[in-house]
This record gives sequence, C-alpha cells and structure tokens, in this order.
Amino acid sequence: MKKKHKLNLNKFLVTVFTFFAFLFSNTTKSLEKLKISSIPDESITELHKKFLPLKDYLEEQLNLEIEFVSVSDYASVVEALSTNKIDLAWLGGFTFIQAFHRSNGKVEPIIQRQKDERFSSVFIVSKNDNFSNINDLKDQPFSFGSPSSTSGHIMPRYFLMKKNINPELFFNPIAFSGAHDATLYSVLSGKVKGGVLNSVVWKKLINEKPKLSESLEVLYETQSYYDYNWTIRTEIPDSIKNKIINAFLSLNKNNSKHQKILKLQRAEKYIRTEKKNYDNILDAAKSAKIIN
Repeated sequence: MKKKHKLNLNKFLVTVFTFFAFLFSNTTKSLEKLKISSIPDESITELHKKFLPLKDYLEEQLNLEIEFVSVSDYASVVEALSTNKIDLAWLGGFTFIQAFHRSNGKVEPIIQRQKDERFSSVFIVSKNDNFSNINDLKDQPFSFGSPSSTSGHIMPRYFLMKKNINPELFFNPIAFSGAHDATLYSVLSGKVKGGVLNSVVWKKLINEKPKLSESLEVLYETQSYYDYNWTIRTEIPDSIKNKIINAFLSLNKNNSKHQKILKLQRAEKYIRTEKKNYDNILDAAKSAKIIN
C-alpha cells in the first residue's frame, strides 16, 4: 500500500513539475519577442511610416525584440489580440471594447495620447455643394469609415441618433470606405456628398495638402469623447507592461530623438488610461445595436 501511495505521489509530482515547466517555457518564449499591431485606419504604407520608428524606440527601452504585425482590417487585429497572436495593439475605443469582450476581459488599455481623452469626429462636404448643416445631407450618398471605427462610425452614428437622425433612413445610400483618408477622397471625388472621419486625420491631411481645404469643409464636429489607446494582453508580465508604460510616458517633445516619433504619432505627450474611460463608447455601440 505504501509503495502504491509513493508511486501515486511521484506521478503527481512529475505531473506538477511538467505543468510548471511547460508554463515557464511558454512564458519565457513569449518574452523573446513582443508582437505589436494597429488597426488599419490609414494605408499600410502610412502605418509602417508611422510605427517603425516607435518600434525601434520601444526595442531600445524594453531591451526586447519587437515585431510590427500588419493586418488587413479592424476585425483581424481584434482577433489577433484576443487569441494571443499579438501582445500589444493600437486600437480605437470601440475596437478595444470588441477585444475586451472577445478575449473575456483578458486585455486592458494602458496608455494613450493626451489628445485622445478629448477626441472628435468631423463631417465633411464639398464646398461646391453649399451645404450649411447636416439636414442638407438628407437622401444624399454618405460614407462612414470602417464599420468598427470609433471615430469613423460608432461615435458619429451615436451623435446623429442624438439628433434623431437614423443613418439608414436619412442617407441614400450609405457606404463604408474602410479608412479615414479613403473617406476624405470619396468626398473629394464626388463619389459621396458627405463623409465622416476623425478630426486628427482631417487636420493632418489638410496641413499636408492645403489645397484640400479649398475644395472641402467641415459641416459639423461632434462633441469630444475618449478614443485611441494602446491595449495589452493581461497575461504579459507586469515588469514588461510597466516598461512599456514608462517608455511612452518618457517621450519628450523637447528631445530631438523623440520629436520624430511624437510627430508621426501626432502626439505631444502620452498619459495613462483605463477601461472605464471607454464606457460611453460601449453605451453608444449598444444603443446602435452594434454590440450586445
């Protein structure tokens, strides 16, 4: 009997040892490289230009190899983050909500640009059409960005509904361009009469190409809301998570090396963020019946 108990105990200890060895090896393996990604709210070329200098900076600060993973659409980055295929992602407020639900709460927002606590969307039109307010767009073709975009769809829809405007009944037809810059060019080309995009991309595009402002104008700007953030898997060790947070907080616009990174990120500084900041986006998505 004692021999049998001894064998069972040995078997139990081997099982426990194997489990923790497996767990440790997986954790160690995951820390050999940190995979980061971003929602494709602009062209792939623009995203690489925007994120590769940041990737290099984070590698230096974390002393860890970092891989930037490109994705084809918003749903792909949510799925990748929720299934541990990437570790850290630049998300819109709504894509964070989607990732939080898809992962059963295993992701958390940790850092954002200061401007992201007071974000807004702009409805743009051609100056040639002489529209004076949103009501002038009734029965006109209109474009949102991606269906999963916070600033290109979810929050603009929410503010339209607060004005008692049901987009499906008001515009004719509705299009989804897939990205903020694509929405702008849809309006510019006359493909649609109006479109909505985030105010930061709008300002960037007209600053880079001033002639755009000769043809396009803002018809309406929404109230402010929280939006973009960096979201991380909760299984990433706190030591790594804290290094990431501190790396972003350390970016200083008075540092010549940091200036390029901040300019590409359209940021002046970064601040901490947390889940509760995005509760109004969840409410907006629920009211629009986009999420349960």
